[in-house]
Amino acid sequence: MDELVLLEKESQRSNQSVWFGHYPTSTIISPSPGIRVLMSSATAYLCGHLHTLGGVLPTMYSRHSQGTLELELGDWMDNRRYRILAFDHDLLSFTDVKFDEWPVVLITNPKSALYRSSAHEPLRRMKHSTHIRILAFSRFAITSVTVKLDGVFSGSAVHVSGPLYVLKWNPSSYSTGLHQIEAQVQDESGKINTRSQMFTLEDNVSLRFDLLSSIILLSDLYIVGQVFFILIVIAQVGVLVTFRYLRRPALKRPWFVGEIIDGHVGVCFAFGVFVKGQFFQGSVTYFVGLLQLAFFNLPLMAYLCWCMLLRCQGHNFCSHVRSGRQFLSIPIHIFVFLLLIWQVYSCYFLLQAYGILSFFFSPMRTWLVLMTLLLTRRTWTLGSSELKTYILEMKTCQSS
Repeated sequence: MDELVLLEKESQRSNQSVWFGHYPTSTIISPSPGIRVLMSSATAYLCGHLHTLGGVLPTMYSRHSQGTLELELGDWMDNRRYRILAFDHDLLSFTDVKFDEWPVVLITNPKSALYRSSAHEPLRRMKHSTHIRILAFSRFAITSVTVKLDGVFSGSAVHVSGPLYVLKWNPSSYSTGLHQIEAQVQDESGKINTRSQMFTLEDNVSLRFDLLSSIILLSDLYIVGQVFFILIVIAQVGVLVTFRYLRRPALKRPWFVGEIIDGHVGVCFAFGVFVKGQFFQGSVTYFVGLLQLAFFNLPLMAYLCWCMLLRCQGHNFCSHVRSGRQFLSIPIHIFVFLLLIWQVYSCYFLLQAYGILSFFFSPMRTWLVLMTLLLTRRTWTLGSSELKTYILEMKTCQSS
């Protein structure tokens, strides 16, 4: 944080500053007053990591209470997303595009009303501007750039230099309310791309970001993750304790041991990571544990309890399928098998991400796969003498 404070002080001498990092601020743990307050003088914070949440949110943008934009970028590995960002007279504009999709269009003046930041940008300059400005990129020569304002054709932009195209306009005609600008670009290959955005020249007009994006980017996810992780652990243990008293589980067991940083072996827990002799408090780790408990541990516990109930009722694996319950039992077995496949895939992902050591020393992933197979086999192969204890307890519960 001390280094970031120094960088923030140095940036005060600049017209505009942009921060960038791998993690969104919602997953960063920082001492008071917090990372968002520290970067409050910046126009925008560019980040990744969550990307598109597996395609659930193709774009994830929001604005801090201090006015700083937080702009999550889709991933390059699978979706080949990249960002073009430009300052036009200290007004920030950007576009996120997919690689090798041409032409690319970015309207820099008038800028999008959604990304206005009156606390950081001289927005009044749009009122006194003389030209609409557009950046157009393509592998082929640009043949035309046409502009519409509020659906009315306004003219063809003129090439100035590089990717810059301009068209004269009269901003006083759009001094009140929200308006739409649309730019259509065509290149020599015949490809056409159109970009449209809302703009306003008023000071008190603003647009809202997507609610789910704002919740994900602006909340403190590590606190939310801790709360839900603890609740689901209590729920899982509580179900077992309801039927039988058990000793309190040891939640300090590591999830895996592996190469956390290139060349450095560390240990990952729900509450954080030990690596290079230092401890880093966890944030996203709680959500990983939450998914593990909700989508594997809890269903596995329910499945094993159901299997034991069938055994206590006198069934074995084959007899309960032939007893007329196949329409219920077969889907349950298939569902649990799919969950097991998901768990095996997570072991493979762990191997790819943190090396072979993490694969063999992972109680939460690899060991749990083996334990699942052993427990399932044990449940269906218990002898009649061993089942008597469970049958007696079940009858006692039913009679009480």
